[in-house]
Amino acid sequence: MPNPQLTPVQREKLFAPLFNRVLRELADTSCGDVRLHWALRRKLAKELTYLERGTPTHRKRLKAKKYSEQWALCAICGRVLPYKNTELDRLDAFGGYTEANTRLVHHACHIADQKRKKYA
Repeated sequence: MPNPQLTPVQREKLFAPLFNRVLRELADTSCGDVRLHWALRRKLAKELTYLERGTPTHRKRLKAKKYSEQWALCAICGRVLPYKNTELDRLDAFGGYTEANTRLVHHACHIADQKRKKYA
């Protein structure tokens, strides 16, 4: 299923005003301090990423659980996975990084799967 995307009208009527409010709030909160503005912007970006992907600790624990559940085998090719340099693949991007919505795969398998699906 394709990921939800904003329509042109939603981008104009909903997103643009929201984004402009955030920009104004960053400017107001930093009071002209460019270093503080940069730090606030960076922290906001990081926290928004966590809302979508979970924290690094959450994903690390999920990877360890999947590694054990999958008997250290790639969910795509079935070959042995190294403990490091594996990837959590979401079955549905909208579903997030949950036990039910992820599988552990080799990097190369993930890239090939993305190309097959025409995502990459």
